[in-house]
Amino acid sequence: MPAEPYSLKGHICLITGASRGIGAEVARAAAAAGAATVINYHTSEPEALRLLEDLTARGCRAMAVRADISRSREVEAMFARIEAEWGTVDLLVNNAGVSLKRLLTETSETEWQQIMDINLKGAFLCSRQALPAMIKKRFGRIVNIASIWGLRGASCEAVYAAAKGGLIALSRSLAAELGSSGICVNALAPGPVQTDMLNQELDPDEMTALAADIPLGRLATPKDIASVCLFLLSPAAAYINGQVIGLDGGWKV
Repeated sequence: MPAEPYSLKGHICLITGASRGIGAEVARAAAAAGAATVINYHTSEPEALRLLEDLTARGCRAMAVRADISRSREVEAMFARIEAEWGTVDLLVNNAGVSLKRLLTETSETEWQQIMDINLKGAFLCSRQALPAMIKKRFGRIVNIASIWGLRGASCEAVYAAAKGGLIALSRSLAAELGSSGICVNALAPGPVQTDMLNQELDPDEMTALAADIPLGRLATPKDIASVCLFLLSPAAAYINGQVIGLDGGWKV
């Protein structure tokens, strides 16, 4: 076991959708562990800049980069900026995502495409951009933030579940493809997490009822997810590859 099994010193970590929620907590954890941390955001600039200010005030090395991760040119420009200023990304957390709670018969083609572009295509584009340098160094870690719905499916969330299911399949496939190059790829499948996304979908009474159905008696927090993500990025998880880790508090639906 390394002397500092959870240290990320000497690594560059990019977290997509890192201005709020799970992504912001992953950024805080990675920065505290010593990684040079890149906060990707698209529309939430004030939140991203506040997080950047907080991390730099703590003495962490961080930058914030705006990019729509569903557009290849913006992804390429983001990676080019990181490489020009710091070097190549060797820790990648594909966290950016949007939800859609709607009957399939009421879902438009435009909505389908938006969910797929951000939740699945974005991870493809960022992984594809990061991999050449990882392969050259024969080291890399990719953690994809999926969802328990990607494993189980969900009524009125078929499109979201399909995108997250695709992300899980992508994770397992890349793990098999890249393991011989020293790159580990894993996915996290959280259950309900206390984020702005969930708050927009459920009222307080629904949140209370949902928490009561979880054996641990509460919803997950972003920090719960970030701590496991940090583990997967760290030297302590060097032999974990191709896994989908459920983080649902024992919830069975």
